Amino acid sequence: MSLETVVILAAGEGTRMKSATPKVLHTISGRSLVGHVLHAVSSLSPKQVRVIVGAGREEVEAHISEIAPTAVTVFQEKRGGTGHATQLALDGLKPTGTLLVLAGDTPMLTSEALSQLLKHHHEGGFTASVLTAEHPDPTGYGRIIRADDDSLLRIVEERDADDTERDIYEVNSGVYAFDAAKLAAAIGKLKSNNSQGELYLTDVIEILRNEGGTIAAVMIDDFIEILGVNDRVQLAESAALLRDRINEDLMREGVSIIDPLNTWVDSTATVASDVTLMPGTAISGSTTIASGAIIGPRTTLVDCTVGAGARVIESRCAESIIGDGAQVGPYTYLRPGTKLLSNTKVGAYVEMKNATLGEGSKVPHLSYVGDAVIGEGSNIGAATIFVNYDGVEKHYTVVGDHVRIGSDSMLVAPVTIGDGAYTAAGSVITEDVPPGAIGVGRAKQRNVIGWVLRKRSGTKSAEAASRHSSDEQKG
Repeated sequence: MSLETVVILAAGEGTRMKSATPKVLHTISGRSLVGHVLHAVSSLSPKQVRVIVGAGREEVEAHISEIAPTAVTVFQEKRGGTGHATQLALDGLKPTGTLLVLAGDTPMLTSEALSQLLKHHHEGGFTASVLTAEHPDPTGYGRIIRADDDSLLRIVEERDADDTERDIYEVNSGVYAFDAAKLAAAIGKLKSNNSQGELYLTDVIEILRNEGGTIAAVMIDDFIEILGVNDRVQLAESAALLRDRINEDLMREGVSIIDPLNTWVDSTATVASDVTLMPGTAISGSTTIASGAIIGPRTTLVDCTVGAGARVIESRCAESIIGDGAQVGPYTYLRPGTKLLSNTKVGAYVEMKNATLGEGSKVPHLSYVGDAVIGEGSNIGAATIFVNYDGVEKHYTVVGDHVRIGSDSMLVAPVTIGDGAYTAAGSVITEDVPPGAIGVGRAKQRNVIGWVLRKRSGTKSAEAASRHSSDEQKG
């Protein structure tokens, strides 16, 4: 039996987050909370996905449109409980096949757990199936009440449970598989006679059972999968759990992670086998790292591509390409648009932006390279600045192959340094340097003899200079 519809409940206020950002848009491991749920259901290939939105409607709708363009959003103007939200989701639907309902704030949920639920539901021909788990601290969760034959009798919310029911450790995950037609027929019978005055989706279980439906409780082994996020503490806990899950999977696939507790890899990143991640490393966004690369310590990569055998040490890189065998860092800042070809070097205290560094070229230290292309085999001397901004517009610098830029050069764009050319140390280059030439842009040095003794008398400098003069006279 196919999965016709997925309904994701994401309308809650999230008041305990104490945030201007809607709860389901808070991000961990490279995805929003609702993004993790959408990702988990995507591999199930549902025919349609409906997301119930409420608080922060415009922001949530815009986000869902970006990450799941085919999903349909349904606005719940007045929050009336999970049952009411599901009623809204069913409006205008032709209820056929299986309908899956789950919450939008359960980032630990996996497609494997959902597949397990659906498999049990379909094979048993159940009217409804509920995913459950035994939680060591069930506080706040609805309790699973089983019948004598071990089927699901009903679900009792904690605020409505008695002392005996609160002692039950098996809890409701908030994930349900329904026969869609039978759910549609029963959901209109929900009543709001509970402590919250809301329509609980959990109550439909008892309605379906009383009408002769068969109900299953499908317990998964790991309660972590069903954990929801209601405040900042739970957000941090889920982030740490996802970190551990991702790192364990990577290590089992051949990635060396020296300190897993201090290494953060987004679920959206790709790390090949034989990569080494050193302590304090954060791999974010769509970053891809090829085999043999060494990243860290204390390095952040955001939406970067790192080639085989590259090394990035104590640096921050964003939206950059780092070629095979390239060496970056320490204390390097690669900004968006940077492209390092193979076997390049960008060293200590170097910043690059919107610039390409050709194969085998080097920017070893203390330089800024912005809006430029540098050919192969060139060397950019220490403290070189690519002067790309005139206060109004950015301009481009071109440096050819096998060029030697002297230390403390200023390349004032737009300017081209030809193949094989040099610039003298300390030069301000404002005109093109032809291939094979040396550009010299500095004033002739002039020494004013005796200036310190005349202008800085009484200082230690003057005292030292005076001693030197006396030594010369004695000699």
